[in-house]
Parts: sequence; structure tokens; C-alpha cells
Amino acid sequence: MSGFDIFAIALVLLVVLTLFAGVKTVPQGYDWTVERFGKYTRTLSPGLNIIVPYFDRIGRKMNVMEQVIEIPEQEVITKDNATVTVDGVAFFQVFDAAKASYEVASLSQSIIVLTMTNIRSVMGAMDLDQVLSHRDEINERLLRVVDAAVSPWGVKVNRIEIKDIVPPADLVEAMGRQMKAERVKRADILQAEGQRQSEILRAEGAKQSQILQAEGRRQSAFLDAEARERAAQAEAKATQVVSEAIAKGDVAALNYFIADKYIKAFGQLADAPNQKVIMLPVEAMGMLGSLAGIGEIAKATFGESAASATAAARRGGSVPPAGSTPPSPPVPPRT
Repeated sequence: MSGFDIFAIALVLLVVLTLFAGVKTVPQGYDWTVERFGKYTRTLSPGLNIIVPYFDRIGRKMNVMEQVIEIPEQEVITKDNATVTVDGVAFFQVFDAAKASYEVASLSQSIIVLTMTNIRSVMGAMDLDQVLSHRDEINERLLRVVDAAVSPWGVKVNRIEIKDIVPPADLVEAMGRQMKAERVKRADILQAEGQRQSEILRAEGAKQSQILQAEGRRQSAFLDAEARERAAQAEAKATQVVSEAIAKGDVAALNYFIADKYIKAFGQLADAPNQKVIMLPVEAMGMLGSLAGIGEIAKATFGESAASATAAARRGGSVPPAGSTPPSPPVPPRT
């Protein structure tokens, strides 16, 4: 092989190496920085890129996808001097590869230290109850402070989440007793409230019952009074009719009235609860005389058909003729 052949082969190899040195393929999700003689010149985006061989070189290969870093656990003293152990996670994304490469030496470590410092600052200004119950507020305040601090580095912090907040064991036990006492207190209050409501409902029911009973008694008294009034009116009307009949000389009406009163009085005497055996001399002629008077009234009122019924009653015994004065009703005997 001659010297020219060797030179040609060397030239071809140099060209090939130059092409490989000048052509760069950047994968998706990454940005590469280009340095010329050690100074940053530009940033290569994902895809095929060409640089000047032997003068330019790739500086930093920055991951521009969203990344997560663990925040180590640390002890934090709250505003009320309670010590808690806290850890978390942070999500960030590089949006300027040049700043993230040359503005900060160690990006991940810087974000971790900055986050831990702000956790102590934010949670140290809060009471233990607020630290345990306002985790969203803590995350929001941390995100706002840390994102503002890392913005000059070309980084965007998207989320910061507190994973665990662990109080001391004795403090957890005291909180458990406090929670139990609070729940017992709520149960007692609810039970007392239920008893109070039950008593109110029972009182309302008794009140309504008394009102309804009073209304019933009022209505009953009204109806009794109305019945007595109508009975009195009927009695007055009957007395008036008898009086008019007597004034006209009709003695039979008086006989009927007296016999009716006599029979009612005798029935009341027989229905008395303390009367078991009644022995009295009943004058049958006096009762039949009263029936004769009733017959005369019926004859005058309804005609011969009623008179025939009265005559049938007379055949059962001697009945004085109409118009005769019947004997006085017997006096009820003493029991």
C-alpha cells in the first residue's frame, strides 16, 4: 500500500469522526447544553442537532421531565414547644437547562435543603393542633416559598407534600385521652339533649290530651244541658197541655198525667240498687182507674180503635167508667 492510500484512508476516517463529533441526537425529555472552549453558548433541544466539531462540546445533559425527590425526616419544634418528626416529597421540573446547569451547583440537594429549612420555618410558627389538622395549608405555604426561591435556578416546583407528621409517644397517648374525654362529653350532651326533647314532647302530649279531654267535657256538658233543656221544655209543654185540658173540664187528662207520674216513680223505686225485695199493697182498682183515664184520652184522640184496646184492658178486671174519679195512687211503702 502506497503512502497516498494511507493518507486517503486516514482522511476518510477523519471525516467520519468529524461527522460523528458534529452530529448529536438529543433524546426526548432532555436538554443538552453546548460549551465552546468551556463557555456556554446554546442549548440543544430533543432531536437531531449539529455542533462545530473540536470547538464545541456537550456540557450538561439536563432532564426536563418532572422529577420527584424525597425530603428526609427531621424533628420540628412547634409554636407550643411540641416536637414532631416530619418528612415529605417535592415535585419539580427544569424549564431552563442553562440556569439549572450553571446557576446552582447541585440542584437536587439544594432543593432538599431549601425545603427542609422552610418546613421548620412554616411549622415552627404553628401550634401542634394546627400542624396536625392544617396539612393542606402547610403544603401551600411551603410551595409558595420554595418555588419563589428556586425560580432563579430555572426550576419550577409543582408540588410539595408532607407525608408523615409523627408526634412523640406520650403526646399521642395524651391526645388519645383528650379525644376520648371529648367524645364522652359529646355523648353526655347528646343524651341530655335527647332526654330534654323527650320530656318536652311528653309535656306537649299531656297538654294536648288535657285540652282534648276538656273539649270533650265541654261538648258533653253542652249536650247534657241541651238535653235537660229539651226535657224541661217537653215537661213544660206536657204540663201546659194538662192544664189546658183541666181548664176545659177534661179530667181524663189529669188522670193520665197522675198515672204516668205514678208508674215512673214506681219504676225508679224498683230499679234502686239497694232494693232487692219490694213488698207493697198495690190497689189494682186505682191502677185500672188510671188505665181507664188513659183509655178515655186515647178514645178522644184516636177514635174507636184505641178505645177497643182500652176495653180489652178493662176485661181483665173491674174498671170504673170514664169520668169517675180514680182513687189516689198508693203511697210507696217503706223498705
